[in-house]
Amino acid sequence: MPAKPTTSLKRTALHGLHLSLGAKMVEFAGYDMPVQYPDGVLKEHLHTRAKAGLFDVSHMGQAFLRTTRIPLGSDDAHLDVADAIETLVPAEIKRLKKGGQRYAVFLNDKGGILDDLMISRPIADELQGELFLVVNAAMKDQDFALMGKKLGDRAALQAADRRSLIALQGPLTAPILEEIVPGVASQTFMTMRSYLWGGADLIVTRSGYTGEDGFEISVPDSCAEDFAKKLLAHPDVAPIGLGARDSLRLEAGLCLYGHDLNNQVSPIEGNIAFAIGKRRREEGGFPGAERILRELKEGPKRLRVGIKPEGRTPAREGVEILSAEGEKIGEITSGGFGPTANGPVAMGYVNAAHSKTGTKVQLMVRGKALPAEVVDMPVIPHRYYRG
Repeated sequence: MPAKPTTSLKRTALHGLHLSLGAKMVEFAGYDMPVQYPDGVLKEHLHTRAKAGLFDVSHMGQAFLRTTRIPLGSDDAHLDVADAIETLVPAEIKRLKKGGQRYAVFLNDKGGILDDLMISRPIADELQGELFLVVNAAMKDQDFALMGKKLGDRAALQAADRRSLIALQGPLTAPILEEIVPGVASQTFMTMRSYLWGGADLIVTRSGYTGEDGFEISVPDSCAEDFAKKLLAHPDVAPIGLGARDSLRLEAGLCLYGHDLNNQVSPIEGNIAFAIGKRRREEGGFPGAERILRELKEGPKRLRVGIKPEGRTPAREGVEILSAEGEKIGEITSGGFGPTANGPVAMGYVNAAHSKTGTKVQLMVRGKALPAEVVDMPVIPHRYYRG
């Protein structure tokens, strides 16, 4: 089929900036997005690992969920909105501290993952009873509809569709962002704070999608370009496209919904059991709990694992994984070249019996069986700032 014309695609508030920086634009989740800049994916990837990379992730779905049954401003209000969203996710949200952030997954009744998301609790007393959510771009309409349908009588969802989202990732991000937004350097991993910048309200979380230390900054569309230019004026900050974003998250062992996770895969199979809170494991009460709690106890039939191909040939999504004896045992869901690892990196699902680290496997790449090995994830260690 012919490529969809970019004129029909949605544009972020930074679209003009991307073009001025020489970005190569592609369609992604219905948006015209930068896949790379003139330096290319390899250099962008390595720059992020060494210094600081700026990503436009404004296509993601930002929203506020607020209780409608209790006035905002109390712990009871937080418990009420947390109780509501806990009917859709297995994460522990009730005990989430003020200013805390948590990774979560929406589940269907069979325990399959409908999407993964970030949930943050404001630190301000007057905002208790509100949650800040960030969901995946391709799934945001579905996610918002799900919450509206399931939670409409308990909580109100307000899409933050006039806000951009900028990710600053890499080991030098904290001192760079501190120069512009004083106070952010004291934040630790998976926390959220609010700031003012030039009169604009910023929502800053210390999180990201690269395995590096970094921040995601929600900023009003009206000043998003000025804010991005301010960051890019620093000599250690470079614009980074979707190409390097993908290779960075692959090395970090982070899932991409629609590839490594889908509505058939449970959090246990997906090797993200940490998304199920301790209390939720004891109480249940979330969609698909019967299957998920059974898999926690007995183990899943298949598991997402890291795969390291031998040699230099990458194994991409859809490649069959065979046992050493030639039996099909799984399939690659994400794969490519890892610039920091200096070689091919992949992840995929294998039968549980073949999921042990060090297991020798074969990958059917273009009709040829190539040797590989099951490895621990992440391939490149995470460098999150935990204080």
